[in-house]
Amino acid sequence: MIQSPTAPALPATPLDTGSTPSVAHGPAAEPTRVLARFEDWARRTPQAPAVIDRTETWTYQDLDAAAALVAADLADRVRPGDLVGVCLDRSTALVVTAVALARLGAVYLPLGPRPGERRIQAVTEDLDVACLIGDPAVLPGEHRKGEHALLPLPTGGVNAPATAVAAFTDSARGTRRAPEGALYAVLTSGSTGRPKAVAVAESSLSVALDWYRAETGLAPGDRQSLLIGVAFDPHLLELWAALTSGAALVPAPDDTRWDSHVLTEWWRDAALTHAVAATPTVEPLLDRPWPQDLKLRHLVVGGDRMRRRPAADVTATVHNAYGPAEATVVTTTHTMRGTDPEAGDPTPPPIGTALPGVTLVVTDDEGRPVARGQEGELRVGGHCLALGYLDPELTARRFTAPPQDLALPAIDRLYRTGDRVRMNAGGSLDFLGRLDDQVKISGVRIEPVEVEAAFEQDPRVRTAVVTVLRDSSGHGRLVAHVRPADGAEPPATGDLLDAVRSWLPEQAVPTAVRIVDGFPLDANGKVDRPALAAQAQASAPVPPRATAADGLADADAAVTASERLVLATVRDLLGRPGIGLGDNFTDAGGTSVVAARLLATVEREAGVRLRAPELLRSTDLRAFAALLDQRRTPRPEGA
Repeated sequence: MIQSPTAPALPATPLDTGSTPSVAHGPAAEPTRVLARFEDWARRTPQAPAVIDRTETWTYQDLDAAAALVAADLADRVRPGDLVGVCLDRSTALVVTAVALARLGAVYLPLGPRPGERRIQAVTEDLDVACLIGDPAVLPGEHRKGEHALLPLPTGGVNAPATAVAAFTDSARGTRRAPEGALYAVLTSGSTGRPKAVAVAESSLSVALDWYRAETGLAPGDRQSLLIGVAFDPHLLELWAALTSGAALVPAPDDTRWDSHVLTEWWRDAALTHAVAATPTVEPLLDRPWPQDLKLRHLVVGGDRMRRRPAADVTATVHNAYGPAEATVVTTTHTMRGTDPEAGDPTPPPIGTALPGVTLVVTDDEGRPVARGQEGELRVGGHCLALGYLDPELTARRFTAPPQDLALPAIDRLYRTGDRVRMNAGGSLDFLGRLDDQVKISGVRIEPVEVEAAFEQDPRVRTAVVTVLRDSSGHGRLVAHVRPADGAEPPATGDLLDAVRSWLPEQAVPTAVRIVDGFPLDANGKVDRPALAAQAQASAPVPPRATAADGLADADAAVTASERLVLATVRDLLGRPGIGLGDNFTDAGGTSVVAARLLATVEREAGVRLRAPELLRSTDLRAFAALLDQRRTPRPEGA
């Protein structure tokens, strides 16, 4: 997007006399309706596909009728403005539920298919949640035992619940309700360790959807992914973008998030034309030749820092998107095509320019705009802003009035993102890190992203992530987790440290470097930094990979070759030498990235291609190794 040619000229500020301030406006925008647009498509094209769920297709008429039934069943217990926790995965059932709640005027609160007991307890203690919707088998104990109303939701297809209920409890609810006019609310992490909820109005989502349709051309006949984890707000962009465009939604099978090869196969088999994905999920795809038989025209990526531009062979238009939940999913984007002169450039692309209806201001600590080219905190205003948190005090701290002498017509609030950015002369933003990521080492404030960038200057390094470990007295030390460049020999850690000393002050040089094959992702597809730090904390000094299996405990002395391979690889990938064959992969800390690396190692070392579901269904590592033995042991002749 480009800066609006009609944006008002801004006066020079006392701070930056004679300089252009870091203020930019997206093109003008007017909010529209979301639910009404879906209902319009249901009337105009009732037989068009709305959801393509493997072999079953739900038309707009089917979806409209199913949502009406669910809304009717809930109407006696769920009122307009009520928060409803949705514990469903990416499925037709989820789509029906979202439409039904919008029709009731209830507030859709996505919690994911298996919300943790403690997380749900914290949510229901703080928020006035009317009920939870999901499979009773995976609901938290209190709701599993409560009153259930069976809902006529689809129980077949991708990620479908075995059964679906609205679960009510007699226990006291929290007191915080969604503000009037909210369409949905999402949870974000809180500094207190308890999740906080931010509420978004239909009008704000409509502006993002209008941009998406205009930018990508999503229209009847197209197929849009439903890929993003349900607890992560971009799935709402996917879901409603399709339903307000007359296009078809295609729910993603669960194994697409565990294996990048499976992801591209799914894109191909589902004939997707549009997709949204988390940056760490997409970046491995950019490291290998892009499949040339895809119908994918537009790919929106976000949620983490993108570290390189797509190469010239990437046939889809890639949109590097940025946006906090408090600014309704997408705030800025930078569009990249394989025909660009910069295609394949190994430097991070910008996060781009403002979407329609968005105002960007880069400020100093006092909230005053800095000059363009200078670093500062990003503050966002305009139609994109959420209504606020369900905690009014937190809303008051983070959604603030702009300075009185700064001319921002029709802008009465700015959201403080806490992100450090730089605005260039054209109004595009470079993302520089989080302000609250700063740490103090030996009295010096350190920005981890700066340390990561120093490692990434080395051509042997593909990606670096820096975490902080603290001892019992609170003293911190930096640990760098380095993924080597593809095809390169893993560099010696001492060489890497010598190389970064020329880039960093003494206090910013990490005390340790861990060479890793990949990074764990959280449920939202972002790099899980706490998990990385925990791996480093749990890692004791052990011999290198070659001896990891040789150091098995006596109880594991009679392992097979497959068991040795699986156990040594999992121990190495998780950095936990104490893992045994009787441990379950996910219980031991296995993530989507670890699973993909484990499967790749098994294929490379044993010549057997196993799939993620086979790993996840195995009761423990011994059972997975037995499956590997079965696949690579030839059957006796005549068997």
